[in-house]
Amino acid sequence: MSHSYEFDLVCLGSGPAGQRAAIQAAKLGKKVAVIEKQRCIGGVCIETGTIPSKTFREAVRRFYSRPGFDQGVNYRAPQRPTMEQLLGHVDKVVQRETQVVQDALARNDVEVIRGRGSFVDSHSIEVEGLEGSRRVTAENILISVGTRPAKPRGAVADGEVVITSDQVLDMKNMPRKIAVVGAGVIGIEYASMFAALGVHVTIIDQRPRPLEFLDHEIVDELIHQMRKQDVTFRCGDGVKSIEIVDDGRREGLIELESGKHIVADVILFSVGRTGATDTLNLEAAGLRADDRGRLDVNDHFQSKTPNIYAAGDVIGYPALAATSSEQGRLAACHMFGAAAKPMAKHFPIGIYAIPEISMVGETEESLTEKRIPYETGIARYNEISRGQILGDDSGFFKMIFNREDGRLLGTHCIGSGATELIHIGQAVIGLGGGLDYFMDTVFNFPTLAECYKVAAFNAANKINFANRIHEARARNHGGNGSGIEVPETEVPVAPPVSEEVTN
Repeated sequence: MSHSYEFDLVCLGSGPAGQRAAIQAAKLGKKVAVIEKQRCIGGVCIETGTIPSKTFREAVRRFYSRPGFDQGVNYRAPQRPTMEQLLGHVDKVVQRETQVVQDALARNDVEVIRGRGSFVDSHSIEVEGLEGSRRVTAENILISVGTRPAKPRGAVADGEVVITSDQVLDMKNMPRKIAVVGAGVIGIEYASMFAALGVHVTIIDQRPRPLEFLDHEIVDELIHQMRKQDVTFRCGDGVKSIEIVDDGRREGLIELESGKHIVADVILFSVGRTGATDTLNLEAAGLRADDRGRLDVNDHFQSKTPNIYAAGDVIGYPALAATSSEQGRLAACHMFGAAAKPMAKHFPIGIYAIPEISMVGETEESLTEKRIPYETGIARYNEISRGQILGDDSGFFKMIFNREDGRLLGTHCIGSGATELIHIGQAVIGLGGGLDYFMDTVFNFPTLAECYKVAAFNAANKINFANRIHEARARNHGGNGSGIEVPETEVPVAPPVSEEVTN
């Protein structure tokens, strides 16, 4: 480090990207500091985002399924819990996770500076804290400030009737009716949680369907299961106006562009997030954010100002805690010349709705667009022993294989344990494996991993059937196949298996 700088690296934000970059730089023998303005070390991820929302989900899941085996997964508790009951565990988990991050930074001699930082120039940051201001200088700076909810249009988030996703866990009372504006990941997650508790939920989105980046068959299954919980979808329709009505009790009145009216105790706006860069004085560092507060970086997470990097949600897609963490590590490696492989293309996406969803790799829609021949293999939890044990008979699992060489191209799941189960598919895709691996490998029984076996045989039998048709046509000198009979007893690609895995 040049003696003119106090630190080798200063990270603006202690979320997944900032903390991982700081620790990586410290491991390389660098002097590092982290600036954090949030109440919790760990940033938005721990204070209002990933950790508290997923802890809340677990509390909801435990409550609505707690009567156990006799009721099954679709049981709805006769009496809704209070928000106080559901949030009791959240504070404990947040405190524990904050302590874990603090301990990790302390063990690596990373200095934590509390306050709000803004650029003075490309190497200097002014920090305004409760104990006054302090100027710090660094050879390199990582911007990892995360995002905040986009402001509602046509209304003010008062924290009671109109709220954002960051305010959900500050609610004092359980609503009877909630309208969720925005059918993205966060909106769908919270909508499904409240629906599981017996709250009447209406989802509004201008787009024709929710979660458009997911495999459409998985989304169709999600919509089906949420409708069973009395969730109403108003897709392809936007919000025209919002009025708060006080007729002895404050409620929100939404008028949609189609002319429909929706009344709700709470209106949750979840229409995207914007980078928390507006207070950073980016111009002083030669930088400018886009209209969503996001920063542009190269493949090494380096901005247009060479010594300033950015990672995490503030650079946009995929905006996942897991990818943000890896981005921070890779940024630190690049700025200090440490060898590191680029982030793998096939990272998993998890959506913690009820039921949860996860995917890795290609979708049927993306492969169709690219004109890549493929075949799918399907398994349903109601034919998997572990699904029956868990009381989940509606889980759905899909694998997509390259029809020509059998390589696994994508894995998609909705149901219990989906975000854990998906990692097997991720590993196989990363290693270039496919049908042969799943058909030859033995998995623990009874586990949800059996889905991989069932789906693999299902895909293999489809591919084999099509191949037999093509071979029969070839034997008939290129005929159109009319009149060709395919014997039912013909041996498939895989050894014969029971009916439950040849659907």
